[in-house]
Amino acid sequence: MTSCVDPLPDLRLARRALRAERERVAWWRRAVRARMDLAVAAAAPAGVLGEQVAFLLPLDVCLQVPRPDELGTALPPGDGHDLGRLPELRALDARLATYERGVVDALDRTTARLVELLAGDPSATLRPRTPAVEGR
Repeated sequence: MTSCVDPLPDLRLARRALRAERERVAWWRRAVRARMDLAVAAAAPAGVLGEQVAFLLPLDVCLQVPRPDELGTALPPGDGHDLGRLPELRALDARLATYERGVVDALDRTTARLVELLAGDPSATLRPRTPAVEGR
């Protein structure tokens, strides 16, 4: 069994791992939500830009609006197949959200323990690291 005399390095490592996991789960949530957005957008495109407001905008702004064919290449029309995946994608996002809350809660608890340790002994950051001792 390995034990560490000084919990400070363990808490720092735990925070680093939890922060990295929080970033990974946030990336996955963005990807899943983007997939849902693309499925909906392909099935029901928003329409042409600029037609109804061209007279309200300066000419230099109007000249920047993409043509419908340019927008179409960015989002090719879908066959509706992806819309059938929306319930599955929503369920996955809900599970990811629950997991994300758990990771954030664990990160918050670990951070609180680290702060408590450092508040109780501010010189802990100045001490040399103590190697783990085998058999204790």
